[in-house]
Amino acid sequence: MFANIRRLLNRFFNKSSTINNEPLNKVSLIVIVLIDLFILINVFTGLDDISRWYLSPSQVYPCYAQWDHYLTQTTKNKDYEIIQLSLRDRTDGQSSFQQRDRQAENGHLGKVSASCLTYAGAKDALKTPQNQQILRAIEQKQTAIDALNQTNNTIRAQYDSTLLEKIAAQPREQSLNAVGAEKAKQTLDQNNRKLSTLTKERSALQTELTQKPESIAFIAFLNQSETFKAVKAGDEKASFWYPSIQLAFQSLFLLPLILLALSVHRFAQRKGYGLAALMSWHLLVIFLVPLVLKVFEFLQVGALFQFAFDLFSVLFSGLLFLISYVYILLIPLIGFGIIKFFQKMVFNAKVQAASRVQKSRCVRCAKNIRHHDAYCPHCGYYQRVECHHCHELTYQHLPYCKQCGYAQEPEPLQ
Repeated sequence: MFANIRRLLNRFFNKSSTINNEPLNKVSLIVIVLIDLFILINVFTGLDDISRWYLSPSQVYPCYAQWDHYLTQTTKNKDYEIIQLSLRDRTDGQSSFQQRDRQAENGHLGKVSASCLTYAGAKDALKTPQNQQILRAIEQKQTAIDALNQTNNTIRAQYDSTLLEKIAAQPREQSLNAVGAEKAKQTLDQNNRKLSTLTKERSALQTELTQKPESIAFIAFLNQSETFKAVKAGDEKASFWYPSIQLAFQSLFLLPLILLALSVHRFAQRKGYGLAALMSWHLLVIFLVPLVLKVFEFLQVGALFQFAFDLFSVLFSGLLFLISYVYILLIPLIGFGIIKFFQKMVFNAKVQAASRVQKSRCVRCAKNIRHHDAYCPHCGYYQRVECHHCHELTYQHLPYCKQCGYAQEPEPLQ
């Protein structure tokens, strides 16, 4: 296996830096590297764009996060808090929440959940001028309450200090505090009375807001457990399959480019177009690298990983670290499979040699040679090998001797 990897790497670097078996000069190499970087950046940009073509789970179910947060809350004022959040929520230039959510469908595949659109419609009904005025009044009351609390905290700190000074019989003119103990106590009592009044007014406004017909309808919709269960199940299913969908679209973007680069590379090799063969080879590598990266990324976050995680959760409970062992074994096996694929399909010496011998080409560099030439005049490669059975000369890398028909063990193509 390691010999195959080493031979594969040697051939890779040789094909990437030579034209017709002649090394590239430094300027040409720099130009090719710059072209590679430019194309690679554009490939990843295209992959990112096409991965967003299908709506993400948060776009299909935009209401799920807020809805789930509301149902899992245990605070007494959660009805008011969700209404307040809905009134504060912005629509980013859209006239309604429904329009904002539907906007995600433009230029994308997939549909926004009907339940979430209903949720958005209920939020739109809340955004009346009267409700927004009530909310502003509540926020003004809250601002006044916060200011009074801050003032009281400052006065209490000074009050404690002035008491200590009074106990120590320190003269008032030597005090570090601007307000005396008696004045501080009087101010605290006044502020507490104001706080009590403001708190009652704020609570009354909050109750008024939550008792509006549109607020009651909104809260009633949020408490429809069956509807929420359907949204939750849909969001979990979408989250499970979304990485697989992204990989499918990314593969759809890359595979035509890979096939095109591979076809051009083989055609250029057959015709002896050295520069075209080199450029198409670089393109092939550039298109393959992102595909391999995306496959490995999918193995970490896709449906396969989620399935393995769920399976180990059931079988081994807390021993989820065993998943790491599975991946440690799985990833090298996948890498080994990729290497074998390229060895058998892309860099198969037997297939290349058979095609080149039939067309009177060098079995190494694929340049035209005469049928009886023992050495290639372009790269100097010896075209013959001695048969292990009859000891006559036969073609390199072909499976059978042309003299006796005995099966040969071809030498690896250098």
